[in-house]
Amino acid sequence: MRRNELITKVMQAADQIQTVHVDQKLSEVRQILAENRFHHVPVLSGDKLVGLISATDMLKMTFTAYGGDDRAFDAYLDHTFKIEDVMTQSLTTVTDHATIREVTALLSEGHYHAVPVVDANDKFVGLVTSTDLVRHLGELYA
Repeated sequence: MRRNELITKVMQAADQIQTVHVDQKLSEVRQILAENRFHHVPVLSGDKLVGLISATDMLKMTFTAYGGDDRAFDAYLDHTFKIEDVMTQSLTTVTDHATIREVTALLSEGHYHAVPVVDANDKFVGLVTSTDLVRHLGELYA
């Protein structure tokens, strides 16, 4: 096992990840999370990462619409909130020069399950999740 493998080996590249622009409607984020099997949506302004919305963030919003239909809930979301109101803005990120070992240590603290990867100019280049690291571990021992 290599101690200094770059995180880029296991991360999901930006062009493979569903992202949203900070000015999009919150209902679009809800729909993305509902229709896909991932739990985090990076929020961009241009190519810069400005936040991250998790399925848990959206779940906190749903208590107000329990039992309602999706269209009514989407209208409520879009009328009441902006993406900026829901997304996590104070992010822990790593650069594309971080090692798998460094990111594993960071995620193993248990505070979150995804870490955005940025380049030296803070351009969003990818996302690594705890699932990515478990998958990598499984490949090493297959």
